[in-house]
Amino acid sequence: MTTRRSRAEDFLELVERGRRGRLKLYIGFAAGVGKTYRMLEEAHALKRRGVDVVLGFVETHGRQETEALVAGLEVVPREKHTYRDVTVEEMDLDAVLARKPQVAVVDELAHTNLPVCRHRKRYQDVQELLDAGINVIGAFNVQHLESLNDLVERTTGVVVRETLPDSFLKGADQVVNLDLAVEDLHERLRAGKIYAEDKVPRALESFFKGENLSTLRELALREVAESLDRATAGQSSRQGEDALQKGAEWGRVLVALSSHPPRAATLLRRGSRLAGRLNTDWFVVYVETPREAPHLIDSEAQRHLLTNIEKAKELGAEVVRLRSRDPVEAILDFARSHGVGHIIVGRSHQPWWKRAVGRAADVRLLREGEGFDIHVVAFHAPEEEKRP
Repeated sequence: MTTRRSRAEDFLELVERGRRGRLKLYIGFAAGVGKTYRMLEEAHALKRRGVDVVLGFVETHGRQETEALVAGLEVVPREKHTYRDVTVEEMDLDAVLARKPQVAVVDELAHTNLPVCRHRKRYQDVQELLDAGINVIGAFNVQHLESLNDLVERTTGVVVRETLPDSFLKGADQVVNLDLAVEDLHERLRAGKIYAEDKVPRALESFFKGENLSTLRELALREVAESLDRATAGQSSRQGEDALQKGAEWGRVLVALSSHPPRAATLLRRGSRLAGRLNTDWFVVYVETPREAPHLIDSEAQRHLLTNIEKAKELGAEVVRLRSRDPVEAILDFARSHGVGHIIVGRSHQPWWKRAVGRAADVRLLREGEGFDIHVVAFHAPEEEKRP
């Protein structure tokens, strides 16, 4: 009975997947590499081939070459919202859904919508379009990936506020990296093709510094290479080789999440990165001890815990909640029964004497976790975890 129901659910999933629109993403390492330009070129090419394509939301930033490419394409008018006495234009999601084109072009996917909009983020608007069977071509810069947030800040000093989850990238059917030599991007910047002339000197001294761009360029190249690895694994799976089994050769990834909130976000990003590189599943396991029962844990800790669980889901993890008096034992039991090869845990903040006698959680995992790769994560700055 269970098998029949499982097969029926599998078939239903295939049917639903078939109805869902396809997603193509252009990734760049900075503004000005040509993402929007390339999307518009592709829209014209599709239109010439008889495809019904519209511009759901495109941001030209006043660049003449890009604006010229908008001509001749159908643009769905933006929706105007007045919020705190300021009028802002957002993509008119309902209008695009009602128009129901074959393909919609949507720019700047990490954008945060106004609170009056249906979804908090624009990539969530795109997910609704895909669910409605509309194919989408979109774009964003690599520094907006959630799992790279700490790394980008640490290596470039730039704090990126607007992010989108890695699971969104992993769900794309096609990913294209728009690469450009740093020198060529600087030349475009100095020629006024990216920002107005009065903003160029400041840009060159801050975000557009050569070392920053080189780092971001490397990250973009790596992301697309990993996307190709995932696509290749998927093709191998369809040809008979089980991709998950292949990923299991290195073992799945487990992030041990405590109710102590300050270090969770960095651990989650680290887990997402490692699972992506190994092309495998990953779990976030929270062990609820008796003193952390819902009626005992304080409301602020509970709020942070729920936020971190939601972030883990956004990053593509399977969240598991266990109950045990001994978190280390529960984590190791779960890991042994679920093909886990890597356990990620934060450095313990327990008193020195507990560490000295081997009772701290990270020390116990290192001692008792035979057969696992244990990653004890250090934190580079006390304030890095203050972000939600």
